[in-house]
Amino acid sequence: MSHSCLDCVQRSDRVFCDLEPEALEAFDGIKSTETCQKGTVLFREGQTARGVFLLCEGRVRLSICSESGNRMTVRVAGPGEVLGLSAALSGGRYEITAEALDVVQVAAVRRKDLLHFLHEHREVCLQVVNLLSEDLHVAYDRVRAVGLGRTRHSRTAPVH
Repeated sequence: MSHSCLDCVQRSDRVFCDLEPEALEAFDGIKSTETCQKGTVLFREGQTARGVFLLCEGRVRLSICSESGNRMTVRVAGPGEVLGLSAALSGGRYEITAEALDVVQVAAVRRKDLLHFLHEHREVCLQVVNLLSEDLHVAYDRVRAVGLGRTRHSRTAPVH
């Protein structure tokens, strides 16, 4: 695993990693690469967002906790995914807990640095909007599947 995004061979097939050379070099300068052991919690639901984590290698369990204390896995994130993005951008709290299922390699970017990076490289903002939009549509599909027992693609008649 390369510690520089510029040398990463897997970069081309990952949404946030496929930046123009100038933006990629700037991103490389603001991130810190960390290796985390299995079971490491990257962030916890309810914590103030301190930044984002780009998952380079490994898998991370994303889970939520009910009021009664029961933990439910929402999904498993894989390489190339950006974790904590909406919370970091809003300056709010993480909505989920992210825990390493394997030894993982992550690129961490502090919130302040991310905001400055997006201000300086506005062309990246569209990718960020696309990522957030994708997350929203996945959430809608999950609610639809749980609440209505169907997915968007299985609907046969229009709803009036």
